[in-house]
Amino acid sequence: MNFLTIASLKNEAGEQALAAAVDAELQSRSQRQTKTGKPYLVLTFADATGSFSLNAWSDAPLFDAASSLPDGTVMRLDAEWTQNTYGVNATNVAWERLTGDALEVFYAGDAATAEKQRRDWDTITGLCASVNDPRLHALADHFLKEFGPRFRRAAAARKNHHARRGGLIEHVSQMMRTADAVCTAYPRLNRDLLLVGVLFHDCGKLWENQYRERGFTQDYSLHGEMLGHIPLGIELVNKLWRDVADSPAGRGWLPLEPATETVRLHLLHLIASHHGEYQFGSPALPRTPEAIALHHIDNLDAKLEMMADVYANSNELAEGIYEKQFPLPANLVEPLPSFEPLPAVAAAPPRGELF
Repeated sequence: MNFLTIASLKNEAGEQALAAAVDAELQSRSQRQTKTGKPYLVLTFADATGSFSLNAWSDAPLFDAASSLPDGTVMRLDAEWTQNTYGVNATNVAWERLTGDALEVFYAGDAATAEKQRRDWDTITGLCASVNDPRLHALADHFLKEFGPRFRRAAAARKNHHARRGGLIEHVSQMMRTADAVCTAYPRLNRDLLLVGVLFHDCGKLWENQYRERGFTQDYSLHGEMLGHIPLGIELVNKLWRDVADSPAGRGWLPLEPATETVRLHLLHLIASHHGEYQFGSPALPRTPEAIALHHIDNLDAKLEMMADVYANSNELAEGIYEKQFPLPANLVEPLPSFEPLPAVAAAPPRGELF
C-alpha cells in the first residue's frame, strides 16, 4: 500500500488517479446542499503536514460513516486521489479507524516535519540567548519556559501560511534568522528589540491558533474569537513583563538606559503595528525603524511560504505558469534557477611539454 502524508498527497495528486492511503484526523464537518437540494458533507482532515477538505456526497458510503464519527477521529483513507482547481478529490474510498500502535505512530507526526521544527526551536532559543538587553533577555526566557510547550503546538494561521501544528515555530524561527541578517545590513536597528519583537509578534496565536496536547485539530477559543491575537499578545507581554519586573532579576532595572518603561512601550508597539495597516487589523501604524522592519519581515516570510505551497500544489496553466491562489495577487511563474558555474577545466600543457 502506498502511504502518503497530506503534504505529499497534495504534491503528487493531479488529473490522473493516484492510488494511495492517507492517515488523517477528522477536524470538522459541515453539511451543505447542491443547487438541486442534494445534501453533502464537507469534511476537513489534517495531519502533521497540513490539511485538506473532501466532499462526501449523500449517496456515498463515506457520507453515512462521517455523519456519525466524532471530530478528532483518526482514519486511514485508502482511495484513488485526484486534484484540480477546487482541491483534492477521492473515489473508491475505503476507510478504517486507527487504533493501537498505528494511532500512536500517527500522533508522533511526520518525522521530517518534527526534525525541522526541532531545529527551528533551537534557532529561536539560540537567538534569544544572544539578546544583550537584560530586560528583553529575561522576558524572552520567561516566555519560553512558561509557554514553550504551548508555543510549539500553535499554528501561524488557520490557512494560507504555516497553517499546521508547530507552524508558528517555523514562522518565528525563519523571521528571527531574517531579522538577524537584516540587522547586519542595517546596523542602526536595535537588534535586541527586533529579535524579541519577532518572538512576541504573534504570541496571541497561542490562543487564537492552538492545538490540543495530542492531535492535529486546531481548536477555537472565546479569547481568540473575541479579541484576536494582537490584543492577546499585548496582554500577555504586559503580564510577563510584570512577572519579570517583580522578580529578583528586575530589581536592577531602574538605572538602565534606555529607560525600562520606554523599552516595554517599544516592544508593545511592534506587536500592535506588525500588520502594517489599519485595514489589516493593526491598531497602530509602524512608527519606528524596528516596526517597519518587523512588518516587512513578517509579510515576506508569509508570502514566500504561500508561494512555495503554490509551486508544490497548484495546477500548471502552461509550462512554468501556476494558477493563482488567494491571497497572492496573480498567477505565479516558475522561479529562475540560481546560476551554477561550470566546473573548472584543467589548462592544456604547453605544446612540447608532457608533464
